[in-house]
This record gives sequence, structure tokens and C-alpha cells, in this order.
Amino acid sequence: MIPLWDSNPGRRFPVVTTTLIVVNVAVFLLYELPNRDAAVSQASFYPCDVTNACHLGIPWGLSWVTSMFMHVGWFHILGNMLYLAIFGNNVEDSFGRLGYLAFYLGGGLVATVTQTAVTLLFGTPDDARVANLGASGAIAAVLGAYIVLYPRARIFGFVGWIPVRLPAWLCLGLWFAIQSFAGDFAVTHPEKTGGGGVAFFAHVGGFVFGVVVALILTRTGKITAAFAPEPEDDHRRDYPPPTEDSTPGALAAPRKSTSAARPSGAHAPEKSTNVRCFICGHVQAVPLSEATFECTGCGATLARKTQSATG
Repeated sequence: MIPLWDSNPGRRFPVVTTTLIVVNVAVFLLYELPNRDAAVSQASFYPCDVTNACHLGIPWGLSWVTSMFMHVGWFHILGNMLYLAIFGNNVEDSFGRLGYLAFYLGGGLVATVTQTAVTLLFGTPDDARVANLGASGAIAAVLGAYIVLYPRARIFGFVGWIPVRLPAWLCLGLWFAIQSFAGDFAVTHPEKTGGGGVAFFAHVGGFVFGVVVALILTRTGKITAAFAPEPEDDHRRDYPPPTEDSTPGALAAPRKSTSAARPSGAHAPEKSTNVRCFICGHVQAVPLSEATFECTGCGATLARKTQSATG
């Protein structure tokens, strides 16, 4: 699937995500294109360098960082930056800017370690001398965090020439399944793949890292998801606000409207709509005057989609 956008606009301008995209594109245009072969040879990561079986390019203690900003061609960098632009802004919202940058670099490191371990354990000496480069391992970590934080967000894109609209858990889950299958096939049938030119286990390692970190941080309350609810969530029947003695997490049943039940001279109850949380599925009544509110089920900060009034 080629994603084009998601249903979850960010809360603020994604400074870190935008900076990462600018740096990647600048490195490609200003450093790689003028002398591609020499640039790739110098700044890429080589698994054989870890075991001192080779000394190619800059030292591996630095090249694991520089290799994250290197790409082999236009298709490689455009594909990676598209995924980063679509999914990075929401993860940055949840992690915060500094936390997101640390998470991104950590994902790239884990992706490199995973690919290097598989290459050294199951590959040939020639495989260990192949340059590893690209931002996809770090971006895979972003995808892993996204599927935990926003599993029900809708992803719009194309499968071939067919436009599709899929939930994030399905779209990214299929992506991970494909990477895992392709990586396993490359290990068990190297004679049929010839390496393939894709570091599948970097994708797998980065994605698993993103899932684990996001799960730990959400379970401990360090981060929460922030999203705009789907349009369908705003087209609900009106319910009164829950009463004080209602069971936590449950929605009070609608009261029957009678003229005797309305106190004389008192203000009428404020109108509310029933809204479902994207993360935990909890449904609660929210006054129409509240543009943002907190889910009483999981504590996530939600935002109501604004609609034009009709007369």
C-alpha cells in the first residue's frame, strides 16, 4: 500500500519530523548526488566492521548514525520521507519533541543492531560487507508506535491503482507481516533472493522497538495519544451528561423528557453528544460547548470535530 494521508491531523507543527525530512533530503541532494558511490561507501554502515573483519568507510560507532540519513536513490528517499511525514507528526505529538527525537534515533540503532546480528549469524562474509543505509529502520519504529497509539485511525492510499481506506492496525499490521515474511524467506532461501537489497530485519527490529516502547510508556502513563475523532463519532443521538452516581466508565441512560421533570425557572441542561474514544472504545457524553475533553476510560485528550451550524 502507498499511503497518502491519515485521518488524524497533528495538534501542532511537527518541528522534529520536518527537520528530519529536511536533513535527509539535504544530505541526499548536497552530499550523495554529486558523488554517489563515494558518499555511500564512506557514510554507510558495514556489519563486518563490528567484528573487525573489514574497515570500510568511517568507524561503525559513528556510521550507524550517518547511515540513517543515506539513501540509494530517489524512490528510496521519497518512499521513506512519505511514511515519515504521514505517521511522524502524531507520534511526535505524543512523545514530545525531545522524546520523539531520542525515540527516533533509538529506533534506528535497534534496527541496525537487529540487521547486523542476523547478517553475522546467518549471512555470508560477502553479506557482511554490503553497505547498510537508509532511514527505514527508524521510521519502522515510528510505525510501531503509531499502531499502538492510533490503531483505529484511518489511512488513505492506493493498493496498485485501487484507492483504499484502512484502519491503521490493519495497514501497518500487514506491512509488518510482509517485512517479517520477506526477511524470513531471505534467510531460509538465500539462493532465491540474492540478498534482495532490502534490510528486512532492520524494519522488523525497528517496528518491534516502537511497539514495545509505546506500550510501556502508555501503560505507565508517560505518554497518551491525541487525535481528532472520526466524523462518524459526532453524528450521535443526544444524551444528558452522566449523573454523579453513575458507574465510572459507563454512560447514564437517557432520561424521559417530561414537563413535570423540568424545574421552573432553572436553566435547561446543556446539550451533549455521545462520543467514542479512538483508543479504548469508551463512549461518554460530552457537552457541545466543549471543543476538547478527556476520556474517562483511558485519560486520553480528545478533540471534537467542529461542524457548521445549520438553520
